[in-house]
Amino acid sequence: MPVYLYRGYRTDNSKAVGIIDAESQRGANQKLRKSGIFPVNVVEQEQAQRALRQGSAFTPLSRSHANTLPPADLALLTRQLGTLIVAGLPLVDALGILIEQSADRRWQSLLADIREQVRGGSDFSTALGNFPEAFPSLYIHMVRAGEAGGVLDHILFRLADFLEKQQALKHKVTNALLYPAVLSTVGALIVTLLLTFVVPKITTVFANMHEALPWPTVVLMAMSRFLNDHWLLLLGSTAASAAALQRMAGTETGRAAVDRWLLRLPLLGDIVRKVAVARLAATLSTMLGSGVGLLQAMEIAKRVMGNRTLESAVAQAQESVREGESLAEPLRRSGEFPLLVTHMIAVGEKSGELESLLQRSALIFEAEVDRVVTRATSLIEPIMIVVMGVVVLFIVGAILLPIFQMGQMIR
Repeated sequence: MPVYLYRGYRTDNSKAVGIIDAESQRGANQKLRKSGIFPVNVVEQEQAQRALRQGSAFTPLSRSHANTLPPADLALLTRQLGTLIVAGLPLVDALGILIEQSADRRWQSLLADIREQVRGGSDFSTALGNFPEAFPSLYIHMVRAGEAGGVLDHILFRLADFLEKQQALKHKVTNALLYPAVLSTVGALIVTLLLTFVVPKITTVFANMHEALPWPTVVLMAMSRFLNDHWLLLLGSTAASAAALQRMAGTETGRAAVDRWLLRLPLLGDIVRKVAVARLAATLSTMLGSGVGLLQAMEIAKRVMGNRTLESAVAQAQESVREGESLAEPLRRSGEFPLLVTHMIAVGEKSGELESLLQRSALIFEAEVDRVVTRATSLIEPIMIVVMGVVVLFIVGAILLPIFQMGQMIR
């Protein structure tokens, strides 16, 4: 019978480490629970020994799964933790409650590891820092600032608000782009099926006509013939092009080129820029309000913008601020940021209300993104329908014109 190493907690919250015989890992978990032990990690002894020989330790389950934790869950957990701390519970007890109520084993394992480290004397922010896949730099630095200032509960609520707003903004943009993408894909698929299977069967009748065919029919037959004769080449070249673009976008140079190109696109470029500016302003405002210094806040904020061109502009502004210059001036010089946000930052720096004006800027640009996305969606939908209608009308017309021509010949 296999032997498993386990690590977990008893019902009195004391640590439990040992070995257990079981038919399977699932059986080991069941045995441990029946004996009053909540398992955090269960690994077969041979597997653990192999891992040690290869240089890795008895790795917690949370480390291997942390990168799959959804951001929406992180926002909810953060708000719940803040609520428990406000209610007067110690951090270790609050984490224990979250472990018990969570239905997700990944969260249970992750929180159990964090609680163990906090119970052992580590700061909460230090424990979070051991899981960078689950907790971004912004999160860790804000928690550290909250611990230093004794306002961890307040910081957790600010973090939850920030994460929820960022998720809402992301979903808004994604949903707006999803509809035209689906419509385009379905339209292209329908046209391809028509040209590949339907048109060849119908147009074989026209091949025996001695009269000249109408030009739409000639074009349609040529397109259908080309697609049927070279479909493998077209499929291969499309796949190769997609792979090449993906590989190029995976490099720093390629990603920077793609990001520059995105900013120059009409409408989409405007949305990308406004989303990035809203993220920058919201992140800086949240971190400055939490007690994080401007340079450190800029270092973290530039990573959440999602565009290399704008990140580079913020990095250059960061160097200027380090040398004693204001924040607004280098952002204005870059030419990448709307004048409204640079003016508001300048006013905030002069009046000492930078955090407040950054927050207002974030709200303004979030509302602007909402307006632009709504307008774009209302324009794209009828345009896509008209384009698809024209394509279908062309195909139907190209098929019907020779039929009408044949009818006239019979008369």
